[in-house]
Amino acid sequence: MIRRDLWPTALGATALVLLAAVAANAHAFLDHASPAVGSTVHGAPAELRLWYTQELEPAFSTVKVTDASGKDVDKGDTHIDAGDKSQMIVSLQSLPPGTYHVVWRALSVDTHVTSGSFTFDVAP
Repeated sequence: MIRRDLWPTALGATALVLLAAVAANAHAFLDHASPAVGSTVHGAPAELRLWYTQELEPAFSTVKVTDASGKDVDKGDTHIDAGDKSQMIVSLQSLPPGTYHVVWRALSVDTHVTSGSFTFDVAP
């Protein structure tokens, strides 16, 4: 039982914990990708798909895919899926075997920005 004179402090602390949980949930974090983060795929994928934990703002969400030498290998047509606003897609050029670097930036519809990078490998 909490003493009556400590109720305001206990309620304030509870409110802060709840607000922190809501704020942390407001960012569009990368949930998963295809090809998957760190994966090796056999055969070149035609596109890269990224799924996020929040809906994205299309005008300010980007993804770039480069080869080991830093050359762009995406087709520059990054877009948000019309049926799933938490999914970003970019078409890929024909990829020979090698390691590819993905750099993404996501702006959630509530204006929070996240970014990150990962690699995937294409095997013959």
